Amino acid sequence: MTPPARIGLFGLLGSGNLGNDGSFEAVLGYLRAAHPEAEISVMCGGPEVVASRYGLETTALNWYAREYRTASGPWSVVAKAMGKLIDIGRTAVWVRRQDLVIVPGMGVLESTLPLRPWGFPYSLLLLSASGRLVGTKVALVSVGASASGHRATRSIFGWAARLASYRSYRDEPSREAVRALGVDVTADQVYPDLAFALPVPAEPVVPRSVGVGVMAYHGGNDDRSRAGELYDSYVDTMTRFVAKLIGDGRPVRLFTGDLADRQVVGEIVAALDSPLLSAPETSTLAELMRAMSTVETVVATRYHNVLCALKLAKPTLSLGYAAKNEVLMTRLGLGDFCLPVRDIEVDELLSRFTELEDRADELRGTLAGRGAELTRSLERQFAGLSATFLPKGVR
Repeated sequence: MTPPARIGLFGLLGSGNLGNDGSFEAVLGYLRAAHPEAEISVMCGGPEVVASRYGLETTALNWYAREYRTASGPWSVVAKAMGKLIDIGRTAVWVRRQDLVIVPGMGVLESTLPLRPWGFPYSLLLLSASGRLVGTKVALVSVGASASGHRATRSIFGWAARLASYRSYRDEPSREAVRALGVDVTADQVYPDLAFALPVPAEPVVPRSVGVGVMAYHGGNDDRSRAGELYDSYVDTMTRFVAKLIGDGRPVRLFTGDLADRQVVGEIVAALDSPLLSAPETSTLAELMRAMSTVETVVATRYHNVLCALKLAKPTLSLGYAAKNEVLMTRLGLGDFCLPVRDIEVDELLSRFTELEDRADELRGTLAGRGAELTRSLERQFAGLSATFLPKGVR
């Protein structure tokens, strides 16, 4: 009798980012439906959360629990350095126990937000290198990538991608970014973001309601010196925009995509203090979509807030911090409704929002049709993964 396949899932999962967890849930749903006999384990940033929420065996991504916090003293520096060495063996041991490791989507090859090369990029390199060393296939599935101005980050990303057994991307610019790293992407395919495989909830819509997805925006890697200024400007603009909507008598729901975004919500709620303003707490992408399904239109910043709105066929205005927002919006037929988050002004935001509402009926039809096409494309990718790496009866 052939033993069940052992499948590992890897990433910054269970760490408070709803987009990352949503991509994970999409792949987990595919595996449980197509390969119910498989033994699934997870190496991730939030092992306790993932184990409790999904009932899976988990392993911490890093030996040093405070890996993603700024070193606060000599011991922290030493512990981080020790962790880099210890994680080489830890990762290899975990990978060796798997027949296949899937990195489920996420922007694992992106540097659009502040990123240290020896943080998660290093962990991803250890994964791919371990796979090559012990003979376990590593699949990067519908991942995001971007160009980086940091030499070490580019090098680490390049080797992490090059050593993987399978690569697919959530958009064409991601594939081109990996090509620019010197990786042969000839056989690599572009598929939609994995969150398009998630089920769509059906909740009653509140008339004239607006969903506003906010983000703790501090700029990118090159903006560290201006991070506080960019954050304050963003919060001020979003607060004034929400105030205008409430002044119009519109119910507004604030949404987040990461634990860090809750600070922005708290500041807006404290500044406006209105019964028309609510902020549902959501801990999964499914919960976010359920809450978002009750509004008529959406204005959002974080990528997976925008994606959820499009998946729900909501007329959406994107305040993008990276090219991926505009690429996604254009793919779904809403390329006219993209604004750069860095330069937004309230008057322009209100003007573009009015135009969005004027075209709402037309846009809903476009979104429903294109969204269905993306879901079918992901089904084809999942079938291909099964045929290539998990054929029935083969270990």
